[in-house]
Amino acid sequence: MRYYVRVWLMFFRNALIRELTFRGNFVITILTRAFWFAAQLTLFEVIYRNVKDIGDWSRPEYFAFMATGMLINALVEAFFMPNCANFSELIRSGNLDFALLKPIDTQFLISLEKMDLAMFNQILLAAALLVYALIGLGRPIAAWQAGLYVLYLGVGVTFFYSLMILLASTSIWLGRNQGLYDFWFYITIFARYPRSIYNGVNDDAFELGEILQFTFSYLVPILLVVTVPAELLVKPFAGWEFPIIALASSAAGLIAARLVFNWSLKSYRSASS
Repeated sequence: MRYYVRVWLMFFRNALIRELTFRGNFVITILTRAFWFAAQLTLFEVIYRNVKDIGDWSRPEYFAFMATGMLINALVEAFFMPNCANFSELIRSGNLDFALLKPIDTQFLISLEKMDLAMFNQILLAAALLVYALIGLGRPIAAWQAGLYVLYLGVGVTFFYSLMILLASTSIWLGRNQGLYDFWFYITIFARYPRSIYNGVNDDAFELGEILQFTFSYLVPILLVVTVPAELLVKPFAGWEFPIIALASSAAGLIAARLVFNWSLKSYRSASS
């Protein structure tokens, strides 16, 4: 384990050197991310000036939910997205051969070699928004709530990481899987909104909302990975059903991603073959 920590720290050092080599691009990326953050915050600030609640989420509760989603996405995009997006290029160019020859776990190397350090700005902004939301909530947060919140942040990151590895593994057979990465972005859009807003207000909308809720809560629990930690932090405790589903699906996803990744490597034909 100490060896892997040293390797990860070297990856971090290399990423920092790359970012500082092109400082202008690094600054522009940070400013772009800050603008996107401000735009999202302004949009919902305008909405809450016209409505009291969105579904059953008050303004500070929804900002806590938004901050949670931003934290999870920023962590995924900072540490895993650059690597999974580059996996098909490693296959196409034959550079995956060099990764397979290194005396280190291939999935660890493929998953963590590159980092997008500009996303750390997004992490800090999301953390600041979370603190602002909790202050606006006006009630104390228990230690068990804070502990479960951190745990389920990790659950959300693990779930999205597993989904990305599963999609990246298909590059072995497809050669290029840009369409599947687009699918990942499209389907994760559902996680940007609380599960309760899919209830609907009339019969047709209610039926469609129930289908979406069931599909993305039990089959592919994308609605839970952000909603559960946010609810555990700012909502009255509503039982263990959804937290258990989120935890179990994250663990199952991690195992499935590992199995599919190793299986896909058996189908890989090196650049020399």
